Amino acid sequence: MNLSIQNFGNSTYTGEAANKASMTPYEKKLYEEKREEMGIPDPLKEFKEHNDPNGECETCKRRKYQDGSDEMVSFKTAQHINPNAAYTAVRAHEQEHVSNAYTKASQDNGKVIQASVSIHTAICPECGRTYIAGGTTHTQIKYYNEESPYQKALKTQDSTKYKGMNVNLGA
Repeated sequence: MNLSIQNFGNSTYTGEAANKASMTPYEKKLYEEKREEMGIPDPLKEFKEHNDPNGECETCKRRKYQDGSDEMVSFKTAQHINPNAAYTAVRAHEQEHVSNAYTKASQDNGKVIQASVSIHTAICPECGRTYIAGGTTHTQIKYYNEESPYQKALKTQDSTKYKGMNVNLGA
């Protein structure tokens, strides 16, 4: 068997590995035995041995998500989320925080000035896959307090400043 190295751009492939899909099962077995004799490790072998067919390592299987805020939202108790659904679940959870900000602002004579959601990712130390590590919601609410003496003084100054500013002389 020929195990010559061929360079394609920045990647390196073995001659037979590039055509491994077209090999017969017998040729694949011979190829793997030859690699093993030469001491060339199979990069996927260890991963396949330690992981289940669904592709979750033990760390990913045990990963749980929990909300740390004092709001009434989902994930108050730690829960496992399927890695394929984690982005959607975390995004929906963070949207609950945004909705709560709008509700709170409308109840207290306020206005949401800014609301943003950040989704965080990390790399699993065991299997090396990128996963959704959580999310953060940032909101800014401006409250109008009409009873405040400062607000009353500001309105008086504004009325003096803007009186006569727009005069219609053509009518």
